[in-house]
Amino acid sequence: MAAIVNFPALDAVQRAEAARVLREAIAGPSWQQPGEAEAEVASFLGDDERFALAAVEGAAVLGWIGGVRSYSHALELHPLVVDPHRQRQGLGRLLVEALEARAAAEGFLTIYLGTDDEVGGTTLFGQDLFPDPLAALAAIAPAPAGHPFFFYRALGYVAVGVIPDANGPGAPDILMAKAIG
Repeated sequence: MAAIVNFPALDAVQRAEAARVLREAIAGPSWQQPGEAEAEVASFLGDDERFALAAVEGAAVLGWIGGVRSYSHALELHPLVVDPHRQRQGLGRLLVEALEARAAAEGFLTIYLGTDDEVGGTTLFGQDLFPDPLAALAAIAPAPAGHPFFFYRALGYVAVGVIPDANGPGAPDILMAKAIG
């Protein structure tokens, strides 16, 4: 059974493992350049506006989740990653639930996130969402590749907006949120 630990409890080897998980778990170009994933992991250490929780089993980092304090009452979930070999085993849900509990304990009322579609996981990918992006969002459906949007929706997160072409032509960022307070 995985234990949830605060990021500062991870040693240097485990932080490197967290960077590897980040690189391997997210489809698309994010964090693929040398040092990017390591810098993202480091950004959750020593910054009062950020915290992260890791799912560990023994010394192995199986996944992790970050929280960014960017509003007084809404916390950004960024990122959530699970080792591809351990996905679909409940670790993502466990990490989200731990983040929600911590956010509620800190007095946050809402958790929000952006879930980019850079690889064609939804019917929004490859589309010109203008002139009515919200109508396109209302009709969102999964593509065969699947997408985290549907995982978050199963956990009670709802679509609150979409930024067309946020990641290039036809590659939107889908905004979601959940009341926790």
